[in-house]
Amino acid sequence: MLRLRAFRPTSDKVVKIQLHPTHPWLVTADANDRVSVWDWEHRQVIYELKAGGVDERRLVGAKLEKLAEGDDSKGKPTEAIRGGSVKQVSFYDDDVRFWQHWRNCSAAAEAPTAVSQQSSTFIAPAPSTRGRHFVVICCENKVIFLDLVTMRGRDVPKQELDNRSLLCMEFLSRTSSSDAPLVAFGSSDGVIRVLSMLTWKLVRRYTGGHKGAIACLMTYMSAAGEVHLVSGGSDGLLILWSADHIHDSRELVPKISMKAHDGGVVAVELSRVMGSAPQLITIGADKTLAIWDTVTFKEIRRIKPVPKLACHSVASWCHPRAPNLDILTCVKDSHIWAIEHPTYSALTRPLCELSSLVPPQVLALHKKLRVYCMVAHPLQPHLVATGTNIGIILSEFDPRALPAIAPLPTPTGNKEHSAVYIVERELKLLNFQLSNTANPSLGNAGVASDAGRSMNNSIEQLIVKQTKKHISTPAPHDSYSVLSVSSSGKYVAIVWPDIPSFAVYKANDWSVVDSGTGKLFAWDTCRDRYALVESALAPRMPLVVKGGSSKKAKEAAAAAAQAAAAAASAASAATVQVRILLDDGTAHVLQRSIDGRNEPVIGLHGGALLGVTYRTSRRISPLTATAISTVQSMPLSGFGGSGSSFASDDPFSSKEGPPQNFQLYSWETYQPVSGLLAQPEWTVWDQTVEYCAFAYQQYIVISSLRPQFRYLGDVSIPFATGAVWHRRQLFVSTPVCLC
Repeated sequence: MLRLRAFRPTSDKVVKIQLHPTHPWLVTADANDRVSVWDWEHRQVIYELKAGGVDERRLVGAKLEKLAEGDDSKGKPTEAIRGGSVKQVSFYDDDVRFWQHWRNCSAAAEAPTAVSQQSSTFIAPAPSTRGRHFVVICCENKVIFLDLVTMRGRDVPKQELDNRSLLCMEFLSRTSSSDAPLVAFGSSDGVIRVLSMLTWKLVRRYTGGHKGAIACLMTYMSAAGEVHLVSGGSDGLLILWSADHIHDSRELVPKISMKAHDGGVVAVELSRVMGSAPQLITIGADKTLAIWDTVTFKEIRRIKPVPKLACHSVASWCHPRAPNLDILTCVKDSHIWAIEHPTYSALTRPLCELSSLVPPQVLALHKKLRVYCMVAHPLQPHLVATGTNIGIILSEFDPRALPAIAPLPTPTGNKEHSAVYIVERELKLLNFQLSNTANPSLGNAGVASDAGRSMNNSIEQLIVKQTKKHISTPAPHDSYSVLSVSSSGKYVAIVWPDIPSFAVYKANDWSVVDSGTGKLFAWDTCRDRYALVESALAPRMPLVVKGGSSKKAKEAAAAAAQAAAAAASAASAATVQVRILLDDGTAHVLQRSIDGRNEPVIGLHGGALLGVTYRTSRRISPLTATAISTVQSMPLSGFGGSGSSFASDDPFSSKEGPPQNFQLYSWETYQPVSGLLAQPEWTVWDQTVEYCAFAYQQYIVISSLRPQFRYLGDVSIPFATGAVWHRRQLFVSTPVCLC
């Protein structure tokens, strides 16, 4: 269900990993205690340092700063202290603090008994963190706070924390704007020590709980609005502490202590449960995963996700396209494992085989890929990062993993909706109806204001009544497919891009009315007609024997070159063809070729106008490729091309802009109605055939067709996956939300 988003090879195995919630940053630590901050979107390393030893670059910088300040003391700087083994890496800034607070509040608010007035207000940023982005590295002998803005760091040796080895850390929430940011450290003696990021001094201890080293820390908010600190140790205990009284400098004792795992607790994670109080997920050295109720603190379920192997990472997962998968975990193999309905069936199955994602030449140098750490993105659940023995693998949810589906138009006044989908080689029809027992006249009661709702009021659930019907007509192929429906809803088209092949079905009896070879297909939104690019099947390449000097080998090489030339010629000669479906269900060719450009056609976009994408011959530099993915490289300059009524005053027009290889044509005259534009990811037209949205990687451009094609504006919505118009409003879906 996952595909590769980014990959960074490393020489050592990556054992610690963390993602930033809002920036495309990823911090890792390898087995050699080297810490790296990587921008996975632009594939750039922001910072690297040798945290386990003495980083000479930071040491020289600290000495120069002291000389510049006139400090000629001969004391040993903290940068000269060896860090020791890296135990944990993390980001800390105002964004991290806000989203950590939001996660805790939203998880607590799901409980039916949640208090109506929780401390959900966000405290203003502290002066010590405002405008700064810290990378915090917890080592055995010291903690390094590195500001990525100024590239200046602060090293806190373990002597400031009772001279005990530091093994884990967690940031505590603040209750007022005057409070300094606090970070709690789990130590080797079983004591939790809290450090102020304002004075850089020890301010509190949590004692009397663990009899061994502390392995993990986490904060969460209960349904009653209390903030708790949870710790797991090598003694197998899971202990609950109060984290509300941050001004209390006394040594605080545990609230609740329970035996969680034999051999020690490895990690703890918070799980948000819809309509219920949050749950805790723990993994231990005994190869088990346990789920705990945060109200009664009783064990709900205990399973062994992967037999004979202990889990080293766990993440709560809540992806809208995989609602039955709640927990991700990893062991030292090549898989990301998913647990389905952990409190009921608790079925464990592999979510992804990572060996299939990385380049084969990288795997050839290693015997087998192994995962050593894993983390899910806190705000974008479609992103999962793993640290392996070959490097960092950032994977994302693969839309191809879902069955292809297309909704059929619902007749006016009909409450039953229909959709057609394909699974393997079977076409199926899904009929469903939405109802609400509390409000049968759905949509007539108006919209309730958020201010009038208390937090403990649960959202009314829509009841879905559905029936499935098997369609007798089988699909000819079992590969990835794309479904689309004509404007009238009478016809359904299925395209198999990997074959390539297409078929058009009549929806009333599911008979095939047209078929052929091709992977580019687009419907007209006004009539039952479509455009396609028929492609000839590539001839079979003869086998060429390497090193052969015989006559047969030369003939095979010549035949292979001839086949390749024929395939290239056929691809370049393929033209856009327009067909219409008559009342009797037969397909009629309206136009065999749209007179356009000489470049090969590589894409079609349907709608009130036909969009055609051509392969550009212009080479794109790496600088241009980066510019395409930024807001500054908006394709508005392309709308002002010669012969276009789409004018723009884009100040960023330059030769280094994105390639202009997309053109709109009239379905009636087959003539271009726009100049060359930048190719969009997708397009969508409204029902009045007046407005159109062009989606790009970082934004969406809104255009108008009447009285002439022109640019109206744009909105910054990155990575949009689809949209629909309704009453001149555009509803956009992204991998994480609807807007």
